[in-house]
Amino acid sequence: MDLKSHILEMIRRSTSDLSPDVENALAAAVQNEAEGSAARNALKTIMENIELARKESTPICQDTGALIFYVDYPAGGREKDYTTAIREAVEEATAKQYLRPNSVDPVTGRNTGNNLGVNAPYIHFNQWDEDYARIRFMQKGGGCENCGAQYRLPDIPLNAGRDLAGVRKVILDAVNNAQGQGCAPGVIGVGIGGDRALSHILAKEQLFRKIGERNPDPVIAEMETALLKDINKLGIGPMGFGGKTTALDVLIGVQNRHPATYYVSIAYMCWANRRKSIIIKGNEVTYA
Repeated sequence: MDLKSHILEMIRRSTSDLSPDVENALAAAVQNEAEGSAARNALKTIMENIELARKESTPICQDTGALIFYVDYPAGGREKDYTTAIREAVEEATAKQYLRPNSVDPVTGRNTGNNLGVNAPYIHFNQWDEDYARIRFMQKGGGCENCGAQYRLPDIPLNAGRDLAGVRKVILDAVNNAQGQGCAPGVIGVGIGGDRALSHILAKEQLFRKIGERNPDPVIAEMETALLKDINKLGIGPMGFGGKTTALDVLIGVQNRHPATYYVSIAYMCWANRRKSIIIKGNEVTYA
């Protein structure tokens, strides 16, 4: 199997063809905003951009993001094979201009020109018991990444304690501080618990979930739904123009923490929520 070619096609689809759940949420948001308002006009422009990118097979956004791959593979698979295929596909996708060169050496300031470098792209591996492999791909824009935040509870200035009520306060604070930057309406990924690093990782992992996919814990699921309503009452709106749609969804993950720590991380994703996946079973490949 030519694994590189399938990964290359996944990248092409991700950068130019927004997933149905995201597009449907944006279309619903258009109808929710007042006719003639700046919010509705901004969303209509976004929808036109999505359709044009799909038709022309060109990037939805000029910032094609930092590249994140999650690889789940069965016993017997070799991480080296996946790494080689991913890196070769990324380099070719950059040459074909599916991707903008976004990998910069922080010491020299030099752009590598091919999206490769140390931890670029970032690849996370997980061996599982399934008889197929799954590769998930996310493009994380730089602007929305800058809107991410981490809080350590208790947060005295916000009067946020070490409980879910405190978690709610810091999430609302993070979105309010963004004020439409990061290309709202966004998707808000949240990681509760873990250490500093694991909290951020968990928050970003939530962005692989589909819009409307609720956490299996009913308490957290209810919190996701309630927070989405509260965020959209802030009035920040698309691109900060005001309106009823500041976020498309809130997706929360939870993990255990040390007794002395309570971290909450917020990963902000722009409206161009670009993510795709492929399932590889034998010689069959399914795109999603």
